[in-house]
Amino acid sequence: MHLSPDQMIFWQYGFITLNATIVFTWGLMLLLVVGSKLITRNLSTDLQRSRWQNLLEIIVTAIEKQIEEVGLTEPRTYLGFLGTLFLFVAMASLCTIIPGYEPPTGSLSTTVALALCVLVAVPFFGIRDQGLGGYLKSYFEPTVIMLPFNIISEISRTLALAVRLFGNMMSGAMIIGILLSITPFIFPIIMTMLGLLTGMVQAYIFTILAAVYIAAATRTRKPAFKT
Repeated sequence: MHLSPDQMIFWQYGFITLNATIVFTWGLMLLLVVGSKLITRNLSTDLQRSRWQNLLEIIVTAIEKQIEEVGLTEPRTYLGFLGTLFLFVAMASLCTIIPGYEPPTGSLSTTVALALCVLVAVPFFGIRDQGLGGYLKSYFEPTVIMLPFNIISEISRTLALAVRLFGNMMSGAMIIGILLSITPFIFPIIMTMLGLLTGMVQAYIFTILAAVYIAAATRTRKPAFKT
């Protein structure tokens, strides 16, 4: 049993390594790109719509609703970024039903990369909504003494976002693997379903936390010790 997909090496030449994390990450990206292209190529505005379009609209509407409930008044503005985060993490978990597949979110390098995307997106949206001066000014609130604490808070919550997703995905995979090795004929279906449910919950939590951070950056910043 592998603790991380990083340990599954498919090809190596010198210091260049092609492991499961890289392979399955690019595979997921290809699946999402091709899938979105196929689903959206024949979109209809009439009442006669395909099942795929109906499913897509349900997903998009649900994500928009959640973004709006977080406090972002224009959900369509953030749908591309937050929706992509959710779909990637969710698909990384759903694909575990494929034999031999290891979710790339079980690797700390993947979760750190996702968290860094959030770290970049937060000031991006904050500066766009408040302007550079307004966003930077928020780091000095309520007093200039809070500057280092606000910066530390920004960095620490990004680290926590990465470690939370990594820890939950890795521990879930380990528990399922142990139970399946002990009782392979009793728990496979049940544990697989629980694993899929856990993955979907983690995708939801990761996306909601990213939306909360963006919402905080697009309005007056709260003191770091109150978060």
